[in-house]
Amino acid sequence: MVKFNRPYKDIITVKNLLRAWEVFLRGKKQKSDVIIFQAKLMDNVFGLYHELTNKTYCHGGYHAFNISDPKPRSIHKASVRDRLLHHLLYQELYSFFDKQFIHDSYSCRLDKGTHRAIRRFDQMARIISKNNTRTCWVLKCDIKKFFANIDHDILKGVLAEHIEDTDVLWLFGRVIDSFNTQRENGVGLPLGNLTSQLLVNVYMNEFDQCAKRALKAKYYIRYADDFVLLSHDKDWLGGQILAMSEFLEHELKLALHPDKVFIKTLASGVDFLGWVHFPNHRVLRTTTKKRMLRHIQEHPAEETVQSYLGLLGHGHAHQLEKKIINLQEGESVIPLVW
Repeated sequence: MVKFNRPYKDIITVKNLLRAWEVFLRGKKQKSDVIIFQAKLMDNVFGLYHELTNKTYCHGGYHAFNISDPKPRSIHKASVRDRLLHHLLYQELYSFFDKQFIHDSYSCRLDKGTHRAIRRFDQMARIISKNNTRTCWVLKCDIKKFFANIDHDILKGVLAEHIEDTDVLWLFGRVIDSFNTQRENGVGLPLGNLTSQLLVNVYMNEFDQCAKRALKAKYYIRYADDFVLLSHDKDWLGGQILAMSEFLEHELKLALHPDKVFIKTLASGVDFLGWVHFPNHRVLRTTTKKRMLRHIQEHPAEETVQSYLGLLGHGHAHQLEKKIINLQEGESVIPLVW
């Protein structure tokens, strides 16, 4: 196994911290906590550098708040000082880990994302169905309370398999152990950390490798805690559920969501990443349509409308596009009936 072998002392330099600050600052210059930190930028950067050099660094606490995205989510926001460190770790290790991931992992990766994932889904479906001349079956799964159930010891063990310098592992440990779910210590990652985006992919790469190497799942796509397997053989797909469940439970202490595991034909419509996929087209799921129109009615700014029209360009939603344009032109009420 290729290991990340860059020394700790070469990572935590003032130069690297300042470079991470430049990236962190984008889009945040008007935030009050950022303004305060920047007012004494060099003092703060050198203070953090000395703590890292002396290994006296301790991660601070979090500010918690809730959002609807669309379902309620609890976000935990670290201090500017700690988020600067997150950016440092991310900029130094992202490229290394990204090369270890499978091609068809699409969450929180450069040149990936939901649009590429759904296009890849369609491509796989065409291959399986031989251009819609035979049935394509899809196994769709979801992991229960994904971020809240990441086990710290397992994650640190996975990192130790990839990172050579024990001081780098110590620093990751400081970040990982800075947060726990309320129910249990040593479990959970915060949704608000940049490092969490990288770390959950490192964690789930263990499962991705199992799916590709042990289960021999040629047509497999994962986006965060959602994943699909496609095949012309329904029985084969059904046989993978227990194997995947056992691996997740025994190796990663995760569980499949019991209400979000199903096998169905592509022709009947498969809900994946916000779209319902059919052999020759895809449409937005009904709840997404209603939420989109409601949001436009409440916030009819031009950039909001254009953003949604851009999203709709990735599917077949001509009627919905017309409704949005009509609203923009002055229609006061849009019927939420489909």
